[in-house]
Amino acid sequence: MLKKRILSALWGIPILATIIWLGPPWFSLLVAAWGLLAVFEFYRLVSARITPLTYLGLILTLLFILSPHFNYNRLLPLLITLMVVLPLTWLLLSSRKELAFIRWAWTIAGILYIGWLLSHFVALSILENGRNWVFLAFFVTFASDTGAFFIGRTVGKHHLTPFISPGKTWEGAIGGVFSASIASLFFASPTLFTLTNPFHIAGFSWGQALLLGLVVSIFGQLGDLVESLFKRNMGVKESGRAIPGHGGFLDRIDSVLFTGIAVYYFVWLAKTDWLN
Repeated sequence: MLKKRILSALWGIPILATIIWLGPPWFSLLVAAWGLLAVFEFYRLVSARITPLTYLGLILTLLFILSPHFNYNRLLPLLITLMVVLPLTWLLLSSRKELAFIRWAWTIAGILYIGWLLSHFVALSILENGRNWVFLAFFVTFASDTGAFFIGRTVGKHHLTPFISPGKTWEGAIGGVFSASIASLFFASPTLFTLTNPFHIAGFSWGQALLLGLVVSIFGQLGDLVESLFKRNMGVKESGRAIPGHGGFLDRIDSVLFTGIAVYYFVWLAKTDWLN
């Protein structure tokens, strides 16, 4: 399993890095495609117990993900309204009336959990220094996941959440926080490594980098646990088998669903001088 994870990373990470470097619209299209595949897996797992409105959910998920490219303030209330009204109308006209509101709730859950959360990555990418902020979000998340995995595997003894994800330990969680904080320094200004680092972010101090690394790691691990709880509720180990060693498309973004919002709102708070 570890060998498959490493091999998948060796071809997947360069492709991801290239698309992030190209920026919008290529990065937005990648997020949209991955989000659609992830929400499809979400609805497929849910459909074993209840039948969500999959196609309507896919369309609304796509609109939410791409919404930052349009008039955000005007479009968002419209999307929220459509998300509530369209599924209810569809269920009202459907011949199947049983469990209608549970089907409606699960349809909305997929749209918000994947579509709304992933839209923050698209919004982040179009900000000033957006490319570097996106690199930071992914790089620090991967550093946190890697640190947590190897440290937990090596010295982990105390279970973090035995009823949700038995393999995770407090030692691994702390290792993830440490790894993420160190990785975040790579983007600080002045950079820890070289003044010519193209990924450094002007005005992003070492103190802010350490703080953001901490926040990203915590949010990433929360995102991982949320998806683990969802899969446990659905009675499955993985959301799919599309990516060797990593499971499905939803499995691969469980952490970044939460870290994207953490970085986006960190930048927003920094711009409003709350963090200065």
